[in-house]
Amino acid sequence: MSENGSAPLVVAALGGNALLRRGEPATAANQLSAAQEAAAILGPVSARSRLVVTHGNGPQVGLLALKEDAYGDQGEPYPLDVLDAESEGQIGYVVELALDNAIEDRDTVTVITRTLVDADDPAFDRPTKFIGPVYSEERARALAAERGWSIAPDGKWWRRVVASPDPKRIVQLPAIRRLVDGDFIVVCAGGGGVPVVEDEHGERGVEAVIDKDLASALLAADLDADVLVLATDVDAVYLDWGTPDERAVATATPTWLREQGFPGGSMGPKVEAVARFVAATGRRAAIGRLEDLAELVDGTAGTQIHPDGAEVTFRAPAAATAAG
Repeated sequence: MSENGSAPLVVAALGGNALLRRGEPATAANQLSAAQEAAAILGPVSARSRLVVTHGNGPQVGLLALKEDAYGDQGEPYPLDVLDAESEGQIGYVVELALDNAIEDRDTVTVITRTLVDADDPAFDRPTKFIGPVYSEERARALAAERGWSIAPDGKWWRRVVASPDPKRIVQLPAIRRLVDGDFIVVCAGGGGVPVVEDEHGERGVEAVIDKDLASALLAADLDADVLVLATDVDAVYLDWGTPDERAVATATPTWLREQGFPGGSMGPKVEAVARFVAATGRRAAIGRLEDLAELVDGTAGTQIHPDGAEVTFRAPAAATAAG
């Protein structure tokens, strides 16, 4: 184990599109390859910081749901909360293995994490969270009619959407904090965690997928992290994305970002997540490419979000591949 207890604490949220490229088949081999690439990037960051890694699960949990549909004649399909836990364990294992192979002086621990949500959250009536593979509009509409799905456009593709309630509390927070204090690299809150609500009998799972960026922001604030990094497959937050007037945001503030009206299905939750963290802690957050993780942590790449009162600046765009 390394002597890393006084190093800055970084919460790095790996987007589903950072761990599995958009449109790429969600095979075990592709997932392992992506995790190995991520571990090679995370390794140097872990050498100078305490590291907590969260990750998305949209493609994987959607495929698990499809498999449940395919075997529907074998009995009642497993609910989404169980599939959330299954995908959290699956991806966590792959990321943990890759990190332990890449980093010799520290061990990685994966925590199957539950996240408390409000049973009366209006999100249960307005599905917005993308899960599963991408489809053409024609195919998506046919599947929606056949299976009772809600669907929405995701860039040039279409995908299934499910409820995404707001995270209120990370149930395993004390355990995660103790692991961080013990100098472990922690993989947790995968896919935003398994959504649970409380009633007179205790906790129970619900049919939803929590936004991993919002859950990561809550986790980072509660852990008193020094920086929150949302690693995705674009190099920065853009204004006027996909138009001749598009501009990459270099530095921004929570209030300014919230005023820009980013779309809810892509960059919107990321913007809200970093705004919540910075506003709550007075510390810094960043959004950018996984490949630029070290520079995002250092404050020299991506979009850097500072407390209100800081300057908003723009820079020349680098090559970008998708909108969020």
